[in-house]
Amino acid sequence: MRKAIFPGTFDPFTVGHFSIVERGLTLFDEIIIAIGHNQSKKTLFPIAARMDMIRQAFEGYGRVAVRQYDSLTIDFAQSVGAGFILRGLRTVGDFEYEKTIADTHRAIGGVETVILFTESRYAHISSTVARDLIRFGKDISDFLPPDVKMIPPK
Repeated sequence: MRKAIFPGTFDPFTVGHFSIVERGLTLFDEIIIAIGHNQSKKTLFPIAARMDMIRQAFEGYGRVAVRQYDSLTIDFAQSVGAGFILRGLRTVGDFEYEKTIADTHRAIGGVETVILFTESRYAHISSTVARDLIRFGKDISDFLPPDVKMIPPK
C-alpha cells in the first residue's frame, strides 16, 4: 500500500491544496493531510477549525484522512507508516526550500518526497494571501475547495 502524508499548516486549506491531494490520489492509496504545529507562524484559524474545513472538502473520500501532529514531519510520517511525503510547488522560489527538506527526510528517515506542481490557475493562491484578504473582510470563497463553508477565524 502506498501511503503519503501531505504536511502543512493549512491556514486556511485552499483550492490549490485540494488539487494537490486530488491529483496525489492517482499516485497513492491513502493520503493523510497532516496539520503541523508551526511555532514560528501565527495562525488565523484554530487547528480544530482547519481540520473541520479539510474534512468538509474530502467528505466521501475514503482514502483521505486528516490528522494533526506536533513533532518532526519525518517522525510523524514514520509513525503512521507513510513511505512518502507529498508536496506542492507554486513557484521556483519554493524549490530550494523543498529540495533541502526532501533531502533531509530521505537521509534521516528513508522517506521520499513527491512534488506536484500547482495547476497554473491556482498559482496565485496561497494561504498567506487568503489570510490577508480575510483580515480585510474580502470574500475568499473562490480560494476554497468546493463545498467548504468558511468557518470564522478565532
